Amino acid sequence: MSRRPPSRPSAGADPQGAPGGGFSYVGTYLPNCDAAVKARGALVYGTDLRLPGMLYAKLLLSEIPHGIVVGIDTSRAESLPGVVRVFTCFDTPDTPYSRYRLMPGQDLCPEDETLFSRHVRYIGDRVAAVVATSQAVANAAVRLIEVTYDELPALVTPDDSLQSDVRLHPGGNLLHEYRFDHGEPQAADAEALATTTRTTTQRIHQAAMEPHVCLAQYDGSGELTIWTPSQGVFGARTVVADLLGLRYSRVRVIKVPTGGSFGAKQEFILEPLTAYMAMQLGKPVRLALDRRECIRATTTRPPTASTVHTAVSPDGKLREMAIDTLFDAGAYATCSIDYAEAMAHKVTRLYRVPRYRHHGRVAYTTTPVTGGTRGWGAPEVITAVEVHLDLVARKLGIDPVDLRLMNLVQPYDVDQATKLSLGDARVRECLAQGAEAFGWQARWERPVAEGPLRRGVGVACGAHKNSQTLHDFIDHSTMTLKMNEDGSLALGASLHEVGSGVLGTMRLIVAEVLQVSPERVAVREADTDLTPYDFGTYGSRVTYVCGACARAVAGLLREQMLETAGDLLGVPATALVAERGRVHPAGDPDRTLTYADIATTVKTRGGRDLFATYTHAAPTNPGAYSVQFAEVEVDRETGACSVTDFLAVGDIGQAINRAVVEGQFRGGVQMGIGYALCEDVIVDRSGRACQSGFEEYRLATTLDLPDVRVLLVEHEADAGPFGAKSVGEIATVPTAAAVVNAVNHALGTSLSELPVTPARVLAALAEQAQLPDDSPALGDLAPALA
Repeated sequence: MSRRPPSRPSAGADPQGAPGGGFSYVGTYLPNCDAAVKARGALVYGTDLRLPGMLYAKLLLSEIPHGIVVGIDTSRAESLPGVVRVFTCFDTPDTPYSRYRLMPGQDLCPEDETLFSRHVRYIGDRVAAVVATSQAVANAAVRLIEVTYDELPALVTPDDSLQSDVRLHPGGNLLHEYRFDHGEPQAADAEALATTTRTTTQRIHQAAMEPHVCLAQYDGSGELTIWTPSQGVFGARTVVADLLGLRYSRVRVIKVPTGGSFGAKQEFILEPLTAYMAMQLGKPVRLALDRRECIRATTTRPPTASTVHTAVSPDGKLREMAIDTLFDAGAYATCSIDYAEAMAHKVTRLYRVPRYRHHGRVAYTTTPVTGGTRGWGAPEVITAVEVHLDLVARKLGIDPVDLRLMNLVQPYDVDQATKLSLGDARVRECLAQGAEAFGWQARWERPVAEGPLRRGVGVACGAHKNSQTLHDFIDHSTMTLKMNEDGSLALGASLHEVGSGVLGTMRLIVAEVLQVSPERVAVREADTDLTPYDFGTYGSRVTYVCGACARAVAGLLREQMLETAGDLLGVPATALVAERGRVHPAGDPDRTLTYADIATTVKTRGGRDLFATYTHAAPTNPGAYSVQFAEVEVDRETGACSVTDFLAVGDIGQAINRAVVEGQFRGGVQMGIGYALCEDVIVDRSGRACQSGFEEYRLATTLDLPDVRVLLVEHEADAGPFGAKSVGEIATVPTAAAVVNAVNHALGTSLSELPVTPARVLAALAEQAQLPDDSPALGDLAPALA
C-alpha cells in the first residue's frame, strides 16, 4: 500500500497533470455517466431486480396516531393462496435499534425503534408485513389483516407533546435539549437595536422519483446479501449485522442505482426488515413502498420553530444573536439529535457574531418521523436568520445587501462553533458580484407599482460544510486505482451515486491527473465485499473528501507510470510529459509510449501491476457558500406568488463538472422555491397525514420556475480536489429566505411562516391593513428570548 501523497510533477506538467498550466477535463461540461442509459429507460433500479424464487413483501401500517396493539387476526390473510408468511409485532424480535447509526458506538443515536411496533406512535408505524409469491397477493393479503388497538391521545405538535403527561417513549417526550454559548458578552449599548422574530418551517417530503425499495437474500451458507439504493452501504451493514447478530463478514451490502434521495435514503429504513424476513424464509425477499407509504412511513424534513433575537449597532454591526429552536422529531429519534445540533453550527459559519447563543429542544410527537433532508438543518435556521436580518435592515433603513456585507465572515476566519478555519471563504465576493449581476440596487429602489400586482426582490446568504471533520471525528475515504492492459483505468471506491453526478466527478478528477479521456476511466458504486470503506454520500463530503482521495490515488499511479516509462525510455521520470494517453520526454514527442505499452510491459517484463491504494483524511472543514437573489410578483387580490427572476451565486472553489454544478444549483433552487411557497406535508389534529401522492402534495415544477441564472466564484485555495468544494446542499440553503424576503419587500409585510401560501399572504395583508401606522412590525410581536 502506498502511504505517501503524490509529489508535484514537473518538467512540462502542472500540478494537476495537464500540460501548459490549464485543465484538460476539469471544469468542462460532461453528461452524467448514466445519462444515456436513463434516457433509454434501460437503467436497472432496485424495483427491477429479480432473483429466482423471489418473494414480495407488503407492510401493514398503523391507521391510528397513537396506541397499543392488543390483537392481530391474520387468519384471512394467511388463507389467501400465495401467502408465504405474515410477520407481526407479536412474533418478531423487539430488540431496539437506531436506523441512523453509521458505525458502532456512534453518539447521538438513541435506539428506540423495533422491526414492528406494539406501541404505535404515528399513522404509518409498522405493525405487520405479508410475504407472498407476488406483489398483488401481498397487497391483497394486507387488507385482510384485522388489528385491534387500545387508542391513546395523539400529540401532534411539540407543544402538545411537551405539555402532556402521556409518554411516547420511556424517557419522556423531550428527546434532547442543547445549549451553545460562543463569544464574550457584549457591553451594554443603549443605542443598539434589539429585534426579535419567530420563523416556522414546515414538514416536507423529499419527493425522490424512486420510492424506497430493498432486496435481501440469505443463502444456505449463511451469507446475507442486500441490494439497496442507500446513501451508505457500510452503515447499512453495521445496523443490519448488529441487529441480527451476524458477523460483518457475513453481510454484503451492494449499492444499486438510486432514483433520487435528497437525504431520504440516508437512513436504513427497509434494510433491517427485508434482511430479517429473508433470513427467516431462506428465500429472496423484496420490499418496495408506494408513494403513500413513502410520505407517511419513511422520513420528512423536520418542522421547526426558531425565535431569533439580535442586538445590532446603529450602523448595522451585529453585536449579539440568540436563537431558540423547537424541533419536531416525529415518532422516533433517528437523526434528530444530530440534525438539531447541526442547526446551531450554521450561523457562525456565515456571520461574524461577537456573542452567539443557541438553545434547542427536540420533542417526540405522534407524526411522521423526521430525517435527513438536503441541507441538514441549514435551510431551517438560515431561513429564520435571513428573514430576521431583512427586518433589521428595514428598521435601520439600511440596504439588506449592505447590512450583510458588514457582518459576513471573511477568508480564513475561525468558526466559533467548531474552532476550525473556514478556509478561503468567498461569501462576500459572492454577494458583491451577485448584487451587480442581478442589478440589485436599481431593483431595490424601484418605486412601488400601482394596482394589485406588486414586484419585490430579496437576497439571502447561506453557509454549509464540506465534510464531517470535527474535533472528535476525522472524515476519510480509501480508494484503489489500477491501469488495465489497454491503458484504461478502474477506480475502486465505495461511491454512492444519488443523481448528483458523483461517478462522473471522480472520472474527471482521475482523467485530469492521468491525462486520459474520461471515457477510459471506469468507476463503480459501493459494495461492502469488493470496495474500500467509505462513510457514504451525505454531509456535502463527497467532492471534498472522496474527490481529494481520487486525485491523490491517481497521482500515485501517475508516479508509478512515469517511473516505469522512464526506465523504458532511459530518461528520468521528472523529464517526462504525460498527455492524451501517451508519455514522452519533454521536447521530444516522437519518442512516445502509450499507456497500453507501459501497462503491458510492466506486466510481462516487470511481473507487477500499475496499482495504487490511498487513504485520504480531510485536513479541515471549510465553509461552502451561496448568495441568492430572487424577484417575485405577488397578486394582492389572490395572494398568489410567482418567482419571475432568480440568480444563484456559489463559492464552489472549482467546478469539476460544470454541467453538474450548474444543474445542482438549478435543482436546489427549485426545491427551495417549493419550500418557500407550496410544499407541506400537512398533518391534521388527529395526526393523519393529509396527502397520499403527488396529486395532493404540491411541488414546485419547472412551470413555476424562471430562468435560473448561476454565477460561480472559483478559486483554488482549499484542500478539495483542484480547490473544489461542495455544491449539492448549499445550492438550496438560502433559496427559501430569498423568496420570502422578496415577498415581504413587495408587500411591506413580515411573513415568516413557511410555506408562504396565498391564504397566509392575504391574512398578512388583512392584518397589515388593521395596524395603525406606529404599530410594531409583525415580526416584533414574538416574545423576546429569556
